[in-house]
Amino acid sequence: MQLGVIGLGRMGRIVVDRSLEAGHDVVAFDLSAEATAAAAEAGADPADSVADLCDRLAADGEDQRDDGKRIWLMVPAGEAVDATLDDLEPHLDADDVVVDGGNSHFEASLRRAEATDAAYLDCGTSGGPASAEAGFSLMVGGPEWAYESMTPVFDAVATGPDGHDRMGESGAGHYVKMVHNGVEYALMQAYGEGFELLHEGRFDLDMESVARTWNNGAVIRSWLLELCEEAFREEGSDLGDVADHVAGGSTGTWTVQEALEQEVPVPLIYGALAERFDSRNEGRFSRRLANRLRYGFGRHEVQRRE
Repeated sequence: MQLGVIGLGRMGRIVVDRSLEAGHDVVAFDLSAEATAAAAEAGADPADSVADLCDRLAADGEDQRDDGKRIWLMVPAGEAVDATLDDLEPHLDADDVVVDGGNSHFEASLRRAEATDAAYLDCGTSGGPASAEAGFSLMVGGPEWAYESMTPVFDAVATGPDGHDRMGESGAGHYVKMVHNGVEYALMQAYGEGFELLHEGRFDLDMESVARTWNNGAVIRSWLLELCEEAFREEGSDLGDVADHVAGGSTGTWTVQEALEQEVPVPLIYGALAERFDSRNEGRFSRRLANRLRYGFGRHEVQRRE
């Protein structure tokens, strides 16, 4: 099928590359001419504006003229999504499908789904740049027909058919991704506290060895634990100059706010969020590990101690 991709950062390029590898035709656009040119070198059809991208989809997609345009947004959550939708609005109708693959708040996705002429799919995307080869986990909300029409591309971008599903109506995809991120906070905090006790405890331990051993058959094995092993291998058992500063926090905050509204207790997630905010102060080994883990799964910048 033919797909338009708007936003060619690390995640957007993965959408482009995996779609191309699966045999789909991709029209690509980014505000950065260099990013658009790089996607063209990979095999995408470059567009020089949102309007040009829509024109190319309408002109070149002979098999899709009756089915509408398929457009994937991978731009930063917030104003950038709304600005892109404003640019798309004159070119969309009810047969078109727009996928928002960023970390938008689910209430914003509900608003956009109501305001957009096209079918709007909110697509929570997990795996980060490290999943370029394996594929993402995709949590999708929105009309069932629109989800089914995007299945060939979702199969390509995700780990496969089992790596994506329709969570429910509009907003459900980003809602599930929001809670996923809250769980991620708590898991990172648990690993951090455990390794902090080992680091400060009775024995002189090789943290990489501990992580590797745990990750081979132990109950707590996971990809995050693999990233702990990577962090200790590359930074050392004391994490070298990795700072006690854990960035981010928006999706965890949304999770806690929703838990308060629904009167659901989430003490582990709340505690992890509080630790993340407290890391803006001086601190703890556990948060230094969380800082490094964010690089492992998302290639976020590692704050370093001076």
